[in-house]
Amino acid sequence: MNDGFGHEVPPRHAQQTHRAVTRYLVVIDSGSGTLARLFLPDRTQVAEFDAGTEEVSQLAKGVPATTGASGAEWDKALSGHTAAERASATVYVLDI
Repeated sequence: MNDGFGHEVPPRHAQQTHRAVTRYLVVIDSGSGTLARLFLPDRTQVAEFDAGTEEVSQLAKGVPATTGASGAEWDKALSGHTAAERASATVYVLDI
């Protein structure tokens, strides 16, 4: 008997798994403008936003870029883009 003092101990916290670190930033033209897309190492997209934002310049600052995302590894991730858009895309490999 606790005479009303104290509280029940809360249950143990269930630790959730975190997603992997974002590895690729792809700046690509589309019909509606230029997009910035973020991908995981397995090329799963995790974000898409306007490439004109300050965040894109912050992410790409000091990171060497390559032109073109025409390789087979990008086929599924960029399937909604034309071959010309993929060929002119700028890809940044983000190392944290």
